[in-house]
Parts: sequence; C-alpha cells; structure tokens
Amino acid sequence: MTTSPDAVIVATARSPIGRAFKGSMVDLRADDLTATIVRAALDEIPQLDPAELDDVMVGCAQPGGEQGFNIARVVSVLLGLDEVPGTTVARYCSSSLQTTRMAMHAIRSGEATAVVAAGVEMVSRFGKGNSDRLPDTRNPRFMPAEERVGDGAWSSARDLGGLPDVYVNMLRTAENVAAREGVSREAQDAFALESQKRWAAAEGRGRWAREITPIRLLDGRVLEYDECPRPMTTAEKLAELKPAVGEGGTVTAGNACPLNDGAAAMVVMSSVRARELGIKPLARIVSTGVSALDPELMGLGPVESSRRALKLAGMTVGDIDLVEINEAFSAQVLPSCDRLGLDLDRVNVCGGAIALGHPFGMTGVRMAITLLNNLRERDETIGLETLCVAGGQGMAMVVERLS
Repeated sequence: MTTSPDAVIVATARSPIGRAFKGSMVDLRADDLTATIVRAALDEIPQLDPAELDDVMVGCAQPGGEQGFNIARVVSVLLGLDEVPGTTVARYCSSSLQTTRMAMHAIRSGEATAVVAAGVEMVSRFGKGNSDRLPDTRNPRFMPAEERVGDGAWSSARDLGGLPDVYVNMLRTAENVAAREGVSREAQDAFALESQKRWAAAEGRGRWAREITPIRLLDGRVLEYDECPRPMTTAEKLAELKPAVGEGGTVTAGNACPLNDGAAAMVVMSSVRARELGIKPLARIVSTGVSALDPELMGLGPVESSRRALKLAGMTVGDIDLVEINEAFSAQVLPSCDRLGLDLDRVNVCGGAIALGHPFGMTGVRMAITLLNNLRERDETIGLETLCVAGGQGMAMVVERLS
C-alpha cells in the first residue's frame, strides 16, 4: 500500500505590511509585489528549478481591478515561468490559508510535488484599473434590517427585519459578538494594548526584521518594517477613542485591525521531493479545518474550524504549543479563545493583527510564517493558526515545526 507523502513547507517570504491609503506601499501594484515576494521565497531553495513548480496559487479577498482576472497567472508570467500555471483563490480573510490547504491536498494526492501558496491584498488600490466601486453583494432577497447598537444586548438582524447581506459590516459583527458574549470595552482595549506591547517586545529583539523581506518602493526607498504598530499606545489613549459603530458601541479603531497592503508566499513541497533535492523542510502541514456559522457572528469562526483541524490531527488544545489567531477585533478573539480553552500566554506571543495589520488575502500565509518563526524562536513544535472569515466562516491549520 502506497503511503501519501507529507506536504511540507520549505521556504517562506513576506513583505512589510503597509498602511492602506496613506502608507509607503500605496503606489505598488499587487501583481508586482506578489511576484517579488514569490521570487524571494523561491530564492531560499535554489535546489528547486522554479520551472518545475506544478502551480502558483494566490489568495486574494478582492480579486478585481489590478487584482482582477487571475492574478496568480500574471505572477507566474512576470517571473518568466510561462509553463507554470496559476490560480487565484478567494475565501476572504483566509484566502491564502486556502491556497496552503489546496497545495497540501494536491501534494498528498500525488498530483503535485511543488506548489507556491501565496496571498496578496493591496487595499489602497481596490478598484484601480477597473472601477472605484467595491463589489455589490447585496442580493435583493436579503431584506434591510433595523440598526441597533449599544444597548448591550444581542439581537439578530433576522429578528429585526431580515439579514442585510451575507457580508455584514464586519464592525457590526464584532459588536454582535461583544454583546452576545459579554465582552466589555475595557477587556477589548486591554487585549489590544497587550498586542501592541508584545509587538514592541519582539521588535526590540530584532524578531520582525528577521521575518520581513525588504521592498524597494517606486521612489527608490526601501521599506523594511511594518507600518501599523503603535508601541506608544496607552490604556488612556485607547479609552479616549470613539466607538466605530453608533453611540454606546465597544469596537474602536484601537481594538480592531487597520486596513493594509502586503503580500506573502511559501513553497509547499512533497516530503519525498524535498528529500530528493536535499531541501530541509521547515514544517509539516498536519491538518486544516474550515467551518461556517451565522454571518452576523462571523468573529466566532475560529472556534469550530479549530476543533475540526484538531480532530483531523488527532490532537487536543493541550497538544498545541503556540497559537496564532487573527486579531480582526478584540471582541471576537477573546470569546473564541475562551470557547477553545486557549491559554492567552501562548496566543499571538509577538502580537497580532491589531498591531501588525490585516491585508486580507495576505494574512493566512503571513500568520503561518509568523507562527513558524515563533515556534522556532521558542523551540516549540506544534502550532495552530486560526481565523474568522467575512461572510460567516472560519478556518484553521495545524503545523509541526521540523527545523
């Protein structure tokens, strides 16, 4: 009986994360940036001839405008890999985690031996080359719902006149989760402050510099750092911020992730092919899980998806050394961790998206890179990555560090 090869991560690269609309990367095209980062990942493993890649998979939450058509194929051609196919994948916030999952499936099935799993989002350039309008997802079958914010009680929009859209305003979903789960403004701000502090501590020891691939900007400058962290933030400053949605709300710009630009890539290979080429794997992809729930409670998506990934891995939360959970909002991270029984001392140990940022299509691979680097720095082995996903989904992955 033939044993399926393991899918192993052999190389990684990520750009700095830029601040959308007013940061240093606003003039960069998504396809050019992604090609640069994919090339950086491939350069880590010169033993592999890039022409032998079976596929280039790029996750992108908003594949329109300059990110439109099939950006993955554009990237392969930009790299001079005319014979290497490409596909673009959209699962919103977990788009590039989905490319990683697809790469794993292709390798385990024996249909591929080497795949690029990448992700990009240039929020600054949404609509460029096409239209300045975002997609209209409001199917008329969804009825408008009455707005209600700040009364401290959870009420479904379906109970108030219907669901306005599958893609409910994500600030609204965070308020929904905060109300339903009883997450106070004070708890949200405290978590956000801790994210900034952990980022600053990691920055102080050079941790982030070792992870980031510097990017040359169009004006010749080189960007070597993430632009969004606010290490000088204080509890008092966070408390002064006004609610983002309505009077009495709890979600603010300080306890939510910002809007960002960035790209990340990894090369996923068959363990057999890696061994043949003399490439030492960084990690093994153990399992993944995907789930769905009420779009109004999108932020709780990590709960069931993590449970599914752990079950497939034959593991429990107690087997996990470190966790990366996407900090879309403090309001959803705290109850998700509570439901999963996660020790916050092992969650986002170098800070998360509230400090770093969340370029939607990039985030899945960026988090995997951060998780592997954190495991290596602490000499730990098993990691869990998990995200909530716009539209009411969740996704997770379990990895085993090998080097």
